[in-house]
Amino acid sequence: MSLHGGIDLGGTKIQTVVVDEAHEVRGEARRPTPHEGGPQDVAEAVAGCMREAAELAEVETAALTGVGVGSPGEIDSGAGTVSSAGNLPGWAGAFALGPFLSEQLGTPVRLGNDVQVATDAEFKLGAASEYDSVLGVFWGTGVGGGLILDGRPWLGRGAAAEIGHVVVKQGGALCPCGRHGCLEAYAGRGAMEAHARRQHADGHKTDLFKIMEKRERERLTSGVWARALEHGDHLATHLVDRAVEALGTGIASALNLLDVEAVIIGGGMGVRLGQPYVDRIVDAIMPHLFNDARPPDVRLAALGDLGGAIGAGLLVAPDPG
Repeated sequence: MSLHGGIDLGGTKIQTVVVDEAHEVRGEARRPTPHEGGPQDVAEAVAGCMREAAELAEVETAALTGVGVGSPGEIDSGAGTVSSAGNLPGWAGAFALGPFLSEQLGTPVRLGNDVQVATDAEFKLGAASEYDSVLGVFWGTGVGGGLILDGRPWLGRGAAAEIGHVVVKQGGALCPCGRHGCLEAYAGRGAMEAHARRQHADGHKTDLFKIMEKRERERLTSGVWARALEHGDHLATHLVDRAVEALGTGIASALNLLDVEAVIIGGGMGVRLGQPYVDRIVDAIMPHLFNDARPPDVRLAALGDLGGAIGAGLLVAPDPG
């Protein structure tokens, strides 16, 4: 039996899987992404998490046919480098993640953009399998996008589908990218947490940080936000409402340009908050949609938290044909 590995490297978590030819997960592991140090520290954590998934699948990493990695930042798949991964600690320059992991794991490693591979997985195996044109919107630490046009991934010159940096308000909030008014400045979990911390320091009441400590988390994870919403926390509700409105504005702008058949909502926040919030995002899209008589289908990602890792694995999966 042929087995391959997939790694979803995110700003909050590292998710790894071992997958067979039928795309069934044989082993999986998850670790928090280091929030201190630099690329070397992150790369070592990634390698360790992949070894853990392989152990659960009862296979050595060297016996895998390959390992695919979905990473944020600028990807040079030929050189195996990741650059400017702003949601990862100290990752301003280029780091040869592919060669490092290949040496550590003893198998070929191929890199791809984290959100594009997750979109590819939904297109090939999940909620978007019946469409030829798809926009993937992954709401997590940041807001990432992936595009399928005429049945093929559209990468542009290497930076296509950056929906998190569609401007939703001119001169608006400061984005982690350093620009103002981006969608991610309002809906990215990292930016939402920074805003919540400022509000809390200014005396606004919230249970977000009590929930975080009780759950022994170091960040406001999707689960922390969900719990705060369940408790009716006013600050959490306000910030999530603001995020939903920004998502609706940004997605509608992309749809007015691309007119795709379907939108897939995924990512840590998207999956955790689920269908009720997908429905709310649809409601926020409609006032801004030019072709409102024929809106696209908007679906929740079907592969859940494992979609990014499964999609990364497709980079090295055997060709079924």
